[in-house]
Amino acid sequence: MSILLYYLLLPVVYFISILPFPLLYGLSDVFFCLLYYVVGYRKKVVLQNLANSFPDKSPEERARICRDFYRYFCDLFLETFKTLTISKAAMLRHCALTPETVALFKRLHAEGKSVVLVMGHKGNWEWAGNSFSILCPQQLYVVYHPLANKHYDGLMYRMRTRFGTKLIAMQDTFREMVKLRGEINATALIADQSPRPDTAQWVNFLHQDTPVFTGTERIASKMNYQVVYVSVTRTKRGYYSVSAEVLVESPAQEAPGNITTLHTARLEADIVDQPATWLWSHRRWKHKRKPEPATV
Repeated sequence: MSILLYYLLLPVVYFISILPFPLLYGLSDVFFCLLYYVVGYRKKVVLQNLANSFPDKSPEERARICRDFYRYFCDLFLETFKTLTISKAAMLRHCALTPETVALFKRLHAEGKSVVLVMGHKGNWEWAGNSFSILCPQQLYVVYHPLANKHYDGLMYRMRTRFGTKLIAMQDTFREMVKLRGEINATALIADQSPRPDTAQWVNFLHQDTPVFTGTERIASKMNYQVVYVSVTRTKRGYYSVSAEVLVESPAQEAPGNITTLHTARLEADIVDQPATWLWSHRRWKHKRKPEPATV
């Protein structure tokens, strides 16, 4: 049944991908009305996350961010499909790396330095990877969770690798990076997922006790690759700007927990600056820290 549904939906996905941008965003407006006003998809989760994260904002301000988030979320959903057929020129018009960012990665490549990229589910991270692969000399590897359905996973794989990006399954990350030591590359990790609470580092993030994925820190420290934070800002509807900065130059020399704290704080600043473009529908705070055992 899932195979049949996939092949029925595939022409629809490709049809959406070839729509001119004005029609694409017109369709997104329809989806927004259905998702926000009719279905109310995870609206309670979004509003609760916003209330906990922005206690100083008024209910009206949080309601506006909520509406803006759903508009962005619908745009993001359809923009992802656009990746199937978009040209390189159009990709770079709609998602541009700043000149300083391109210069940074060209310098690191010339110095023979591989890097670990860390970012969050903010802006259009899928488009950011495409533009990086077009403009930067490093081979980009994106760490991802393969989908259980091999047909949908194959579709996502085609979208993410069209412009030269390669994918690494999360469970194979360190092993694959060791194999690729002789190559100058960049390995990107999305660090704001919900990790297992017993393996996470707990930090204060958006006014909440939050478990944070430590894979970025552990991998960067073992490989001693510079950690580069990537920020994706929405400049206007359908357009994004990507900037990057070296967060840690020598991870192997950092105190345990410091890298995780640094990139989490940097993401928090980005979210506060442009709150509607982060994935508020994600149940980011579903885990709670277990209390420390009492000492006698």
